[in-house]
Amino acid sequence: MKAKRSEMWRAAVLLLLTGCVCASVPEEPADRATPSDGYCSWITRAQPHGAGGRREGFSEFRLRVEGDPEHYQPGSTYRVTLYATNPAYFRGFTLIALKEGHNGDQEEDYAGNFQIIDEEDAQFMTNCPPAVTESTPRRRTRIQVFWIAPPSGSGCVLLKASIVQRKIISFQDEGSLTKRMCEKEPQYGETTDKPLLDCCACGTAKYRVTFYGNWSEKLHPKDYPRRANHWSALIGASHSKNYILWEYGGYVSEGVKQVAELGSPVKMEEEIRQKGDEVLTVIKMKAQWPAWQPLNVRAAPSAEFSVDRTRHLMSFLTMLGPSPDWNVGLSSEDLCTKECGWVQKVVQDLIPWDAGTDNGVTYESPNKPTTPQEKIRPLTSLDHPQSPFYDPEGGAITPVARVVVERIARKGEQCNIVPDNVDDIVADIAQEEKEEDDTPETCIYSNWSPWSACSSSTCEKGKRMRQRMLKAQLDLSVPCPHTQDFEPCMGPGCSDEDASTCMMSEWITWSPCSMSCGAGVRSRERYVKQFPDDGFACTHSTEETEPCTVNDDCSPSSCLVTEWGEWDACSATCGLGMKRRERMVKMPPSDGSICGAEVVEVERCMMPECHTIPCLLSPWSDWSDCSVTCGKGTRIRQRMLKSPVELGECKEELEQMEKCMLPECPMDCVMSEWSEWSECSKSCGKGHLIRSRMITLEPQFGGDLCPETTQRKTCKIKKCNQGGLNSDERKRRKEDRKKRRNKQGREESADELAGCKMKPWSAWIDCTKLCGGGIQERLMTAKKRYKNAQVTSCKDRKEIRACNVHPC
Repeated sequence: MKAKRSEMWRAAVLLLLTGCVCASVPEEPADRATPSDGYCSWITRAQPHGAGGRREGFSEFRLRVEGDPEHYQPGSTYRVTLYATNPAYFRGFTLIALKEGHNGDQEEDYAGNFQIIDEEDAQFMTNCPPAVTESTPRRRTRIQVFWIAPPSGSGCVLLKASIVQRKIISFQDEGSLTKRMCEKEPQYGETTDKPLLDCCACGTAKYRVTFYGNWSEKLHPKDYPRRANHWSALIGASHSKNYILWEYGGYVSEGVKQVAELGSPVKMEEEIRQKGDEVLTVIKMKAQWPAWQPLNVRAAPSAEFSVDRTRHLMSFLTMLGPSPDWNVGLSSEDLCTKECGWVQKVVQDLIPWDAGTDNGVTYESPNKPTTPQEKIRPLTSLDHPQSPFYDPEGGAITPVARVVVERIARKGEQCNIVPDNVDDIVADIAQEEKEEDDTPETCIYSNWSPWSACSSSTCEKGKRMRQRMLKAQLDLSVPCPHTQDFEPCMGPGCSDEDASTCMMSEWITWSPCSMSCGAGVRSRERYVKQFPDDGFACTHSTEETEPCTVNDDCSPSSCLVTEWGEWDACSATCGLGMKRRERMVKMPPSDGSICGAEVVEVERCMMPECHTIPCLLSPWSDWSDCSVTCGKGTRIRQRMLKSPVELGECKEELEQMEKCMLPECPMDCVMSEWSEWSECSKSCGKGHLIRSRMITLEPQFGGDLCPETTQRKTCKIKKCNQGGLNSDERKRRKEDRKKRRNKQGREESADELAGCKMKPWSAWIDCTKLCGGGIQERLMTAKKRYKNAQVTSCKDRKEIRACNVHPC
């Protein structure tokens, strides 16, 4: 029924446009085109009808192109909006894009292509494919479509709209319903919009590209991510016209996707290097944390690259993070001029573009893959009300970065027909002189040795060295340069070639099973706590999945259900809503599993047309403090409803919540329980006992330090029997034993006791623990007993000591 009404409405509009309803409309001559001939010219010749005929100077309806440009860039995408100011509205419309000076008789008269944003609002006209019209006739105040500009050489274009409001048709050749845009002409010295088919320049040129990130809270205050803002490592190349890294209207490769979503250039660099001779130079810059700092604090990053006749294009990209899949960059920038020379300088302001792989609309939106994948397009200020770049007026987005590409040298014979200026010549000569070897001809050296290993084994900066030998000095009056050369370096795992060092969090708990019945999967995640300084992505996985099963028998036939109940009332009082109905489980499965039959059914419902009530809202408040003092938490912001409640319910959200992250919480040292006390270190007299414990968790983030890991206390079993010797003799023998221990390091070959001759001390046995405090023992046994020896004086002896007390 809905489709039938839509067709009837379009038929009525068609009759109005072709002059077949009102008797007051003058008859068309017989030789004029009808809707069935002359392609779409009947649209442009449609006459206004209704009470007032054509209404000049309409101000309540307007056709607008985002940013109000006077010129279009060939191949670029623009958002076109047709809207009515309150309290006006319209029911039907038609949009066309016509080359200036053409009347629409032929297909070639139309310029560019429209793209539908919302199929419930707009569709292509059946009888005129280049035109866009309404999908359903209803009251509306705004519609939006994309318009892709035509290729170079199309000249000026007229975007024209018609409005149907009841029986009044407005279709203005000039004014607010017509927008004129002309092709942007490239100025001398600028690069072309499309790569030249052939470059006629000679020799090679060397360029320096400098990236100035202007994405800051001052210029882009809405929802600016204060803690995690950064630019990912920049990756690009100088290449031929046969290789395209990325382009508007195209689909991203896997390498571009990993840069866009993860900020990782590894896969992108791999793709570039696989192109072989199509690429001359790989362009790389390190990541920037934070995204913006004054130039007197941090210099703008730069890189140098070369171009030649076949590889004269330059492309790069870098992700602004955090973001769903937003990037900036240049695509196939041509550095070869029409005069067979090399461009001196390119300065370009950059706005972010969407890679078409993630549906997020804010900086920190959760991952939501775009299925199917969409084409690359520039972000606009009308994409979504929650977008940080949103502007209800559709103004241009403030650039987030600027790139400067400047020629610094040329090599080889040049053939450009435009004479060089003095600055160009001086710059080239200075660069060539700088690159020459400064070794005097009178000094004869050997070749340089290979570079030594880096002096740093960590990610701290170190240096490495190479050497050469002076073989001969032919002129003693001319000094010879150094024979050693140094350069900075970092330890393994920290360089660009091995940038795999990163700090990962612990795994979080497993998610619930994806199926409530039968076989499914569950997952768990962890996150990167600290990225490598060189900007490369961590190679460790951040997500794991495993199969899970919830109840084996899930067949609907295993349980009995009642008939469906009546549908509930529609959830909406006007417009589109939802309704539901239920049924009950009469008999569950005998094995106790969950019944697999559906017990709830939901479908859409349509109520009478809504009369939109505007919501008057206050600005968002500042974000609240984080809900925690350390670690992960949440924060909220609110706004208030200003419009009276009597006007109707406002469905705009009044509170937003987002995650926040403060420095990690301090973690105190955790110790194991004490071990049992060891045996006494002496078999008689005074000795000592030892016990130990281990460190199970080192203190982190400023937590309390670890206490002692070993304890010692004295022990005394019984007095030693000295064989009836007097006190002087005992004292003398005690001093002798002490001297022998000091001299031989407690490794004496024999120990003379009263009536005994002892073997030397055995070697210390292995420590009972590798770390955290253990115990070692050694023994001394009797070698020979004399006749007067007492049993107690010839017992075996044992010593105990602590070992491996360092923390684990």
